[in-house]
Amino acid sequence: MRYITGGIALGAALALGGLATTAQAEPATPKSLYAPSELVLTVGYGDTAATASIQRAVSLSCSSAGSGSHPMARAACAELRTANGDFNKITKAASDRMCTKEYNPVVVTANGVWQGRRVAYEHTFANPCAMEAGKGVVFEF
Repeated sequence: MRYITGGIALGAALALGGLATTAQAEPATPKSLYAPSELVLTVGYGDTAATASIQRAVSLSCSSAGSGSHPMARAACAELRTANGDFNKITKAASDRMCTKEYNPVVVTANGVWQGRRVAYEHTFANPCAMEAGKGVVFEF
């Protein structure tokens, strides 16, 4: 009768252990069928985003129905989808609202990703009345 010595058993264990360390990692799989759409939106007083005093900021995620800290996330995402992510179509839309000619600039910004592409948007309204007339649901917070 033959007995397996410790050296042979140790060699077999090392060989099996060596095989386990060479296993390939599984490829990353996407967590969603939607392209990423994550934005940070701000409203502030000033001529430009760089010099503005930020008054409010929210997050908006439109990868599915709409979520984030935006109070009307679903409606804001729907408005952005209708505009194909073009913020100018939202902020520069024609309005019948009458406003005074005072200059008290309000700046809105959108930074992040919209349907997989980088977004850095900034628009300055002449005053709060003009912003109310042209902000759409996206900047309604």
